[in-house]
Amino acid sequence: MSFQQPLSRRTVLKGLGISMALPWLESVPTFAAAGAASPPRRLVGIFVPNGVHMPDWTPKSEGFGFQLPYILEPLSPVQDDLLVISGLTHDKGRANGDGPGDHARSASVFLTGAQPRKTAGADIRSGMSVDQKAAQAVGHLTKFPSIQLGCEGGRSAGNCDSGYSCAYSSNISWASETQPLAKEINPRLAFERLFTNKNTSEADRSRAQREALKKSLLDFVAADAQKLQSQLGRNDQRKLDEYLTGVREIERRIERAEKESLADSPVVDYKSPTGIPSDYGEHIRLMCDMTVLAFQTDVTRISTIMFADAGSNRSYRLIDVPEGHHDLSHHGGDPVKHAKIRQINRFHVTQLSYLVQKLKSIPEGEGTLLDHCMVVYGSGLSDGNRHNHDDLPLLVLGRGGGTIDTGRHFRVAPETPMCNLFLSILDRMGVAADYIGDSTDRLAGLTV
Repeated sequence: MSFQQPLSRRTVLKGLGISMALPWLESVPTFAAAGAASPPRRLVGIFVPNGVHMPDWTPKSEGFGFQLPYILEPLSPVQDDLLVISGLTHDKGRANGDGPGDHARSASVFLTGAQPRKTAGADIRSGMSVDQKAAQAVGHLTKFPSIQLGCEGGRSAGNCDSGYSCAYSSNISWASETQPLAKEINPRLAFERLFTNKNTSEADRSRAQREALKKSLLDFVAADAQKLQSQLGRNDQRKLDEYLTGVREIERRIERAEKESLADSPVVDYKSPTGIPSDYGEHIRLMCDMTVLAFQTDVTRISTIMFADAGSNRSYRLIDVPEGHHDLSHHGGDPVKHAKIRQINRFHVTQLSYLVQKLKSIPEGEGTLLDHCMVVYGSGLSDGNRHNHDDLPLLVLGRGGGTIDTGRHFRVAPETPMCNLFLSILDRMGVAADYIGDSTDRLAGLTV
């Protein structure tokens, strides 16, 4: 490929089956020069199951300068980029006459604000999620309208919670009232999707050749990368080298995970998919890396990540908590279980901090990638024992292109719909919407 034509945001490095978009570079016309007022805004929705231990989650003071409680302490490096919102409610996560099934409802309602139809059959029904409302409006501007990632496979059918289909428990992204979007849980497949072109046969050939020759994806775009370097200034040469080095490091981590997965697999008929790390923390971090790469190269502006499925009973031996998460969430007031739950909650927040710090480390325009993001993190339940859907644990990280005043904790009035926040987020994504889910108004307090 020749780079004699002027560089643009859509310039890519190409090789057999490979199409690698570029990060933000000074030598490439800026978003403003391309007709945009500023870098695009991005949205990430992150779900954690089973609620949290609220006494160690909620800051004791409101406003700026609050002290981070125990669970949120891992966010200290990015506290200035953090907004803690207390008091939001998902009324449609409540039974409202449908009986038990709070875990399934907590996931399906998380980004939709819609009451799911209680069924274990094929007639599922919820609502379009906020990420897909945004994707519907701006997704045509990027290679992928959105990406959906996760760390537990789950099932798409059958009864997973008191008569609710597994589709509700294992998905937070809904393209329509009846169409949940399945998440990718294999880091290798997510990585390949980001960097291979849409010619499936060519992409398959590329992967087969790389595996046979034990070559890196970067080996296939080396010639293009070398040509591009000659057209870049010194700063951009360094940035491109850092970007390619980062991609290769993620590729190596995926390769290590695949080897570990094969080595740890028991000799049984069922074999776990390759590329799934045995280290759960590394699995989450790799999926966070996929989101960062996707945003950095502008192949999508919208992502969702499920750290685990609703009602997950995963054990956390890696942090000395061998019991199942769901079992512990039914703590019955037991202080020993409380202590273990908060350890799990802190572990999840530690992975969130990894994502946010990576976003913050990448320059874009006059700020950082994080400055143009809105990372929404939380659970559809508050206390896992009570199964309550009010006063939900909810964080927003990133300034949304300068439209959100972070570094604060603020509390909203009781029963304020979480969908009011979503409506405000859609405004910031440039999406015209009169409502989403059970929203009643825009959320006041995102700026001061």
